[in-house]
This record gives sequence, structure tokens and C-alpha cells, in this order.
Amino acid sequence: MPKHGKNYRAALARIEPGRLYTPAEAIALAKEIHYANFDETVEVHLRTGLDPRHADQQVRGVALLPHGLGKPVRVLVFTADPEGLRTAEEAGADYVGSDELIKRIEEGWLEFDIAIATPEMMGRVGRLGRILGRRGLMPNPRSGTVVPPADLGRAIRDARKGRVEFRLDRTANLHVPIGKVSFDDRALLDNLATIIDAIVKAKPSGAKGQYIRTATLATTMGPGIRLDLGPTLALKAA
Repeated sequence: MPKHGKNYRAALARIEPGRLYTPAEAIALAKEIHYANFDETVEVHLRTGLDPRHADQQVRGVALLPHGLGKPVRVLVFTADPEGLRTAEEAGADYVGSDELIKRIEEGWLEFDIAIATPEMMGRVGRLGRILGRRGLMPNPRSGTVVPPADLGRAIRDARKGRVEFRLDRTANLHVPIGKVSFDDRALLDNLATIIDAIVKAKPSGAKGQYIRTATLATTMGPGIRLDLGPTLALKAA
């Protein structure tokens, strides 16, 4: 097992063993102890009591963070519809097209952060499933990334605002970014509240026992800070 460096160990020493922190305390501490020489991402990690093998215990959803994620979002739109092409270009999509974009992606190009498609394109985009699916880039109606041409402007604007998709992984955990350490505490707390509120509302019908078992806050390089579940799950989006 690789050993942690001295900076990580120094940060870990600032976390009280066994203590559960309120969201506000955890955010303040994470910012104090972060040590990387870049603007680290702040993430929340939730361990659930779900069984990902069952279809009725899946969690998947989208949240629009009120303060964004602190980075530019490159938006690609698959459409061959004349209205869709015009709407996507006017809304500022970075890449707009159909078969030519599919071919570029098949050749290994992936210089975008979110892909949106109009319904008529999904038959062709579907062949990119193996490439885009494992990277979380595949357009999907449930995540709001397959929309009619007239809705493309709204979908692109939502993506720019800090659209975050969350999805249960194979180990029954959720990992979601909430911003950057350079954000002020209030912005990170607002973003966290939005994420928690969305995940609580997305509780699947087949959930049994305790839905969320543990919650941890961490920066990209830093140690995890355990959150007190009571005040964390009580957070509500503004």
C-alpha cells in the first residue's frame, strides 16, 4: 500500500479522530488543511445501504449547483435538426453537429464535458455507448441531456450553471463534486445543500433500512472529514 506524504499526514492530524463534523465545520476545516498548489475540488462521498444489483435500488439524478463548479464547461450537442443547430449555436454550445462529431469521437476525440442530443440523433449516438457510457458522457433522457430542439437553449444554459449528475456506483457509494476550495464557505455550503436535497429526494422505491449510512467531505488530495448525518441530511436547497 502506498504511503501518504508528510503534507497529507499533517492535514490528517488536524482532524479529530472519531469526531463527526457539521457541514459548515467540515467545509471550513477542509479549506484550512488543503495543501495542494492548485485549486482543489471539494467533494462529498456518501455510503448508502442500497444494493446496486437491484433495479429498484438505483440512484441517479441531476442537480444544478447555485454557484457552479468553478470551471468552464465544454458543451457538445448532437443534432441534425435545422432548428436544433441554430438554437444550439445561438446558446453558445462549443461543438454542434451530427455524424462528423460521432466519427471524431469514434477516433478518440473527447474534448468536452457534457453531451446533449436531440431525440432523432439517439439511434446514431447509441453506437458511442461503450465510449461515452463509462465516462458518464452518454446523453440520457433521465438526466435531462436528451431534449427536443426547442429545449436545447435551456439545456445548454443549465449545463453552464454547474449541472452535476450523481449516480450510484457498484460499491453502493455516491461521489459528487460541490465546488473548489477557492469558493467561499457559504457558496460551498449552498452547493452541498443542493446536492444533499436532490439525493434525499431521489431515494429509490426499493430502498430498505438506512438509506444514507455515512457522509464524508474531502478535497482532491486531502483526507476525508466525516460529517454528522443529522445536520447533513437536513440540508435543503435554497
